[in-house]
Amino acid sequence: MITSEQIQKRLAEAIQQSGISQTEIAKKLKINQSNISRYITGDKMPALDTLANLCRLLDVDTNYILCQDN
Repeated sequence: MITSEQIQKRLAEAIQQSGISQTEIAKKLKINQSNISRYITGDKMPALDTLANLCRLLDVDTNYILCQDN
C-alpha cells in the first residue's frame, strides 16, 4: 500500500535534487515559496494541478512521485 509519506519523500527528493531554488520553483508555479518548503518537510501536499506542474517543471515522471513505477 502506498502512503502519503512515501509520496512526500519522493517529491522532496525531486525538489532538492533539481538544482532549482525554492524561490525559482515558486515563481514559475505562481505559488508561495513557503509552500515549496512545506512540500519538502512533508507538512503539506500540493494540490493535484500543482503536483502535475511541479513534476513537469522538475522533469520528473508523476508515476515515480506517486510510487507507480513498479
